[in-house]
Amino acid sequence: MEREIFGVTVDQLTLAGAQTVYMLGWGMLFGTVIGIGLALTLVLSRRGGLMENHVTYAAVNVTINIVRSIPFIILLVAMMPITRMIVGTSVGSRAALVPLIVYIAPFIARMVEASLLEVSPGVLEAAKAMGASNAQIVRRFLLPEAYSSIVLALTTSVVGLLGATAMAGYGGGGGVGDLALTYGRERFNTPLMVFTVIILIIFVQLMQAAGNYLSRRLRDPR
Repeated sequence: MEREIFGVTVDQLTLAGAQTVYMLGWGMLFGTVIGIGLALTLVLSRRGGLMENHVTYAAVNVTINIVRSIPFIILLVAMMPITRMIVGTSVGSRAALVPLIVYIAPFIARMVEASLLEVSPGVLEAAKAMGASNAQIVRRFLLPEAYSSIVLALTTSVVGLLGATAMAGYGGGGGVGDLALTYGRERFNTPLMVFTVIILIIFVQLMQAAGNYLSRRLRDPR
C-alpha cells in the first residue's frame, strides 16, 4: 500500500510541489523578460526620458493599468478561451502559465520601473556626455545601477506569483493550491491545510532571505 501523509499519497504531494515549481519558474522567467521590457519602455519613453514618446508611454502605461486592475481569479477565467487557443487546453499547469504570465508581467513592470527611476539622472547625464548610445546607457549604466533594487522587486514579485499559483489551482491548474482545496478544504482535512500553509511560509521565507542576500551583495560586493 502506498504511503500516505495527511490523507494524501507521497506521489500526490510530490506532483503538487512539482506543478507549483513549474508554474512559478516559467511564470517568473517569461514574466521577468516581458516585465523588464515594459519597464524600460516606460522609463525611456516617459517625459524627459532618453527616447521620449508620449504615444508609446500612454499606450503601455494604460495597458499595464488595465491588466493590473483585474483580480487574478477573474483574469484566469476570462482568459480561458485565449488560453485554449494558445496551448490547446484551459486545464492544467501548462494552461495556467498563460494567465500567470499576463498577471505577473505588468506587476514586475511597475516594480522594475520604480527601481529604474531611482537611478540618479546624473549617472545618465555623465554617460551621455561620454558619448554613449541609448543602448549602451541602458546596458552599462541604467540596469547595472538598478540591479540591487530590481532583485528586491523580483523577490516581491515571486511571492506574489506564488499566491497566484495557489489560486490557479482553483481553475484546474494543479499545484499546492489545488491540493489544499481538493484534499484539504473540501474534505475538512485540517492537518493537510496546516501542512501546506507551513510549506508555503517556509518557501516565502527562503525566497525573501535569498533575495535580500543577493541584493545586499550586488549593492556592496565586498
